[in-house]
This record gives sequence, structure tokens and C-alpha cells, in this order.
Amino acid sequence: MFWKLKAHAGYWLARKLFHWSWLMHQAWGWRWLEGQFARMANLGHVPAQSFYGHILTFRGQGLGAREEGVRLLRLAAQAGDGKAAYQIGVLSLAGSLGKAPDPVEAARWWRIAAKAGHPLAQIRLEQL
Repeated sequence: MFWKLKAHAGYWLARKLFHWSWLMHQAWGWRWLEGQFARMANLGHVPAQSFYGHILTFRGQGLGAREEGVRLLRLAAQAGDGKAAYQIGVLSLAGSLGKAPDPVEAARWWRIAAKAGHPLAQIRLEQL
């Protein structure tokens, strides 16, 4: 029980400190922040999966980081996170998931995002 409380507290603090650019530019600071995000994402915390998935997908170093980011985004999207579902739809339509562009798959994810209240998902569905 204590370790879950510690993980939640660390994640909360890391989210607050994430916008402090001086900490982000310190190697030790980034490692600590990333550790907090990864721990909560691995515990199945959907907002952490979405947040850390976005970081790894769009700012991660190397192919492994990007693949892990997409995996976390999928988990969050399947749990009903609108932002993650929207991004998976964008990646599906762009063909960025290692497959050819798939508008049917993109529409499926955008429907989930629209149901979750994502403001752009319905617009993208209508455009598609």
C-alpha cells in the first residue's frame, strides 16, 4: 500500500515539475521525472499512460521508445482516454504505426475519442 501512495505522490510532483525547463535540461532531473511517469503508467494509471505515451511517441529517443509510447497510448485509448485515442487515429491515418495508412482504423479510434469528448475527433471523422 505504501509503495502505491509513494508512486502517486511522485507522479503528482513530477507532473508539477515537468514545466520547469531548468529541471528538464538536467540529465538527472529528466531521469527522475521519466521514472515517475513510467512507474505510474506501469501501474495501469490511464492518465499516466496517456501522458507518458505522448512523451515517448513524440519526444522519445530511438525506435524502442516510440514503440513503447504507442503501446501506452493504445492502452490508454482502450481504457477510454480521448486524447490517446485521437493520437492513435492520427498515427493510423498517417501510416506511422508500421502499416499502410488505414482510414478505417483511424475512424475507429476517432469514434472512441469523440465518445470521450475530444473536440477534434468529431471534426476529423466528418472530414474523413
